Amino acid sequence: MTDILDVDDLTTDELAAVLDRAAAIKAGDGTDSQPLANQTLAMLFEKPSTRTRISFETGMTQLGGHAIFLGPDDIHLGHGEPIKDTARAMGRYADFIMARVFDHADVVDLATWADVPVVNGLTDDAHPCQTLADLLTIREHFDDPTVAWVGDGNNVCQSFVLGAAMSDLELTVATPEGYEVDENVLARADGLGRAPETTHDPDAAVADADVVYTDVWVSMGQEDRREEKLADFDGFQVTTEMLGDRALMHCLPAHRGEEVTDEALESDNAIVWDQAENRLHAQKGLLAWIAEQ
Repeated sequence: MTDILDVDDLTTDELAAVLDRAAAIKAGDGTDSQPLANQTLAMLFEKPSTRTRISFETGMTQLGGHAIFLGPDDIHLGHGEPIKDTARAMGRYADFIMARVFDHADVVDLATWADVPVVNGLTDDAHPCQTLADLLTIREHFDDPTVAWVGDGNNVCQSFVLGAAMSDLELTVATPEGYEVDENVLARADGLGRAPETTHDPDAAVADADVVYTDVWVSMGQEDRREEKLADFDGFQVTTEMLGDRALMHCLPAHRGEEVTDEALESDNAIVWDQAENRLHAQKGLLAWIAEQ
């Protein structure tokens, strides 16, 4: 049984296999189009989402299976009953569990107690499914690019750091002081392959880059820190001037006028819609791969 709580729960070879499977499914290369027939994905959401819910639910339908949405009003994870009880019961009903929650420890508990695979749909520490889509998108557009992350060293950044290391991507991460990637994540990346360079200078980070990747500065649940963070991230906004002729990536949703300008996001350099589409294909590849293990 395979749980995917972060990207490095896969080996480097397994990551490549998942991306290969995703690309094959997207291309419609004649492989079994419904490998998850009669299987069910239970989707647990503490945090709302557009892309995560639609891509997983659509993906399961296209793979021949079924997805059940359980929002915060449908299930009280760890409140109405212990997580271990929820996990053990759900494992009797569903073939997979996907959880989009705040506390990373909650998905760890789900994976510990459920006897079916658990996939992390996002926690405050990690977003592995986004990284799979990011790597698939980069692979479609580039052979061996240099990537700059500009902004917060948040959950999306941390999973991307690991995925980039496993894919041997040259990556520079530029964050304001106090918003760096967790040292444990950097150490894990160093053990996986090519660890990123880190800096507090966004202009230096993008100087030699082919791709600039950014994300929101004020994440869900941080609204009370909005003014503080906007001040701390002064100078880190991705503009058309900073972008130049580089490709722009963003995991969405974007706070236009904060971490990225509307002009940059609407420019021909933006490949964010390919990223968004590839959430569907990457997750289909992941679920199909897990089912074969």
